[in-house]
Amino acid sequence: MTLDHEELSRRVQSDVNDSYDEEYELELDDRILDELVGAETGELSSEDKEQRRLYFRELFRLQGELVKLQDWVASTGHKVVILFEGRDAAGKGGVIKRITQRLNPRVCRVAALPAPNDRERTQWYFQRYISHLPAAGEMVLFDRSWYNRAGVERVMGFCDDEQYEEFFRSVPEFEKMLVRSGIQLIKYWFSISDEEQHLRFLGRIHDPLRQWKLSPMDLESRRRWEEYTKAKEVMLERTHIAEAPWWVVQADNKKTARLNCIHHLLQQMPYEEIKRPSIELPERIRHDDYVRQPVDERLFVPEIY
Repeated sequence: MTLDHEELSRRVQSDVNDSYDEEYELELDDRILDELVGAETGELSSEDKEQRRLYFRELFRLQGELVKLQDWVASTGHKVVILFEGRDAAGKGGVIKRITQRLNPRVCRVAALPAPNDRERTQWYFQRYISHLPAAGEMVLFDRSWYNRAGVERVMGFCDDEQYEEFFRSVPEFEKMLVRSGIQLIKYWFSISDEEQHLRFLGRIHDPLRQWKLSPMDLESRRRWEEYTKAKEVMLERTHIAEAPWWVVQADNKKTARLNCIHHLLQQMPYEEIKRPSIELPERIRHDDYVRQPVDERLFVPEIY
């Protein structure tokens, strides 16, 4: 079947639109929270519409720059590790999704390690993170990292005082070693207020699609807000080094936090656009004696929609 130019253009545009729909779907989380705290449902105001338009315009522009960054990283063999830390519901996962959304997972991948198993607890503390470090031409985004020891492990009593102090002795040397080996290390702390975390937890409680995000550990962290604050303050003070400084993202507003973080990330590397060779779609080879065989109807997924 041969499509005319108009139909072909329409189909291509439809495919492009479908790819952007994913971002709109991700925004449902924010809209549900807005409704929960009493925001007006129904028609958006003119100001809200304009803010939404500006957000998507900037997000798509920044994602275009991330694609250029990805090509530069792959072309130059650069190695990047980006740590995302912060309280539960601070928005780490949201910004990671927007960064990786249009990128090649072979170049930019996410490491989100579960709690250590019995064997891993007997290893050198940093050992289980090392296998996730990048090779040349790769970016690795850690959704939480070795800083678990300075946060949740300290507050919940999963490490003793000696292990805690050893972490602070070791982590600056560990990170300096990574940087000397040619890995660029960027560390972000997503900062939200007491009130904002409270609202976001309520949003998860009342949304059956997101209740899975609330673990017993998350609920306990809410109760121990002040202990987490003290642990965070110690962590930032003792691990902010010239080779790998901390960057704090103000995250009470999810959308501006995403844009600010991505914009800042792009400023950390001297990337430039890598010229790609022009692409031409080759003509498909056709054979007069080829006959496509019918597929047994029992194999098809029912078309309910």
